Amino acid sequence: MAHMIWKGAISFGLVHVPVQLYPATQSEKVGFNLLDKRTIDPIGYKQINKRTGKDVARENIVRGFEYEKDHYVVLSDDEIRSANPESTQTVDILAFVDAPDISFLYLDTPYFLTPDRKGEKVYALLREAMTASSKIGVASVVLHNKQHLAALIPLGPVLALNTLRWADEVRSLDEFNVPPEGMKSAGVSTKELDMAKKLIDDMTERWDPMQYHDTFRDDIMALVERKIRLGKTEEVTEVETPHESRRSADILDLSDLLKRSLGRGKGKQAVTGRKRAGDEDDETGGSKGGSDAELVVPGRKKPRAASTARRRGGSGSSSGRATSKTTATARKRRAAA
Repeated sequence: MAHMIWKGAISFGLVHVPVQLYPATQSEKVGFNLLDKRTIDPIGYKQINKRTGKDVARENIVRGFEYEKDHYVVLSDDEIRSANPESTQTVDILAFVDAPDISFLYLDTPYFLTPDRKGEKVYALLREAMTASSKIGVASVVLHNKQHLAALIPLGPVLALNTLRWADEVRSLDEFNVPPEGMKSAGVSTKELDMAKKLIDDMTERWDPMQYHDTFRDDIMALVERKIRLGKTEEVTEVETPHESRRSADILDLSDLLKRSLGRGKGKQAVTGRKRAGDEDDETGGSKGGSDAELVVPGRKKPRAASTARRRGGSGSSSGRATSKTTATARKRRAAA
């Protein structure tokens, strides 16, 4: 269950909507602890003086702003608190704008707002009015003693509050070298554009976030569970680093690449096919069906394991015959002596 962050109100004009603020996301990332390899003891964090290398007690640590290289202005906690905006419990709507006007680059952290203190009707009124007008609110809000710009967004039955980055926090495109806009300026032909649009149409589907998964987390958790079942809860072993398969780089013509992409069908189907094929493997890496079939990647040579084994086998056979002949000669010499 999500924990409420604060109670407050949405304010626009003379209207106040009592609300409760909740985080809209939860972390599902894989977390690791640093351990001593020899004893599996946790590794702690140590604060040291970078110049002397000696430990520094917490009471001797202060905050400083580096205004020049190795030159600081020291600020006390009271001075920092006095510079913070007054903590309020109000989402002050500054303006309403069309939703597409706010680039996704400005979106930061999402929250949910729910009605509070019998404010259901005015909450619903604001939500329905914003939905009907296709507008979102640009608001000012203070969270954790820090001022934020935010977007108030009707999202089905709930009002979402998404904090926004300030304009100077988003890098200017002038810093980057990108092709100019327009087909002619970028050197794109009509044929190439048509094929690219066809490929996009073929891969277009309804957005369903539940079909996408953090496969890294899934694989790590499966590995952890397998080690627990095998009793390997404190073992530190060397693991061979997998080599990522490289796609073919032989085709340099954009038209040929687009044609090949169109022939492969939807990307999701290709991924699903590979996944299903992988599901048939047992834990030792072999195929349950006993088939010797292999996936041949375009532009990539087939493994030489079989031919290498044959060469090794031939070499080993010759070596065995030579050893047998030498042993027989030695026996004859001993008998003659």
